[in-house]
Amino acid sequence: MRPRFTLAEVQAAALRIVDGEGLSGLSMRSLAAALGTGPMTLYNYVPNREGLEDLVAEAVIAGVEIPPASAGWADDVRSIATAMWQAVRSHPNAIPLVLTRRTISPSSYPTAEYLIDALSRGGLSEGRLLVAFRAVLSLVMGSAQVELAGPASGGDRDQSQREIAGRISELAGDEHRHIAALSRVSQRSSATEEFAGALDLLLAGIRTHIG
Repeated sequence: MRPRFTLAEVQAAALRIVDGEGLSGLSMRSLAAALGTGPMTLYNYVPNREGLEDLVAEAVIAGVEIPPASAGWADDVRSIATAMWQAVRSHPNAIPLVLTRRTISPSSYPTAEYLIDALSRGGLSEGRLLVAFRAVLSLVMGSAQVELAGPASGGDRDQSQREIAGRISELAGDEHRHIAALSRVSQRSSATEEFAGALDLLLAGIRTHIG
């Protein structure tokens, strides 16, 4: 008997619930209602709530837009890392799931394969390749977590971050002048600029280990 829904349809519906209502809004009952079916139908796709959360994490990673490859390994690392960061930050409510679940779904393989291939073309040894791969992933996930898991997670996030930086600068004052100075720099920055800058620094470090 043909399943009533594809797994992709169930994933998409679950992700829409998390995007709109947060993780607390996701349940077998709410997902079944969104699909116009009964909760028991969903057990043909996932065994429990944890399975639902795995689907959401996989859906976010599967949503990464794979860029075309170029001749430059560093350009490709930058492209795929940026695509991953954009995909994750497009679903702020799902960030905790993406961070806490090590997905083994083949849907995440194209992204990982692209990144590993790009780093491999840089000429890294096997050990350095593994470290570089994990470092890029850590930067992507860590940047998204810092930006989206705090009080500035909604609305105009850059503006919210600038307002917070302004308050920190005022509170730090002369007693903590380095914090105050860096907070003023933060008021002129954006999440996109900071992620791109951090990625440039990481790539510069990786280059020192080539050959």
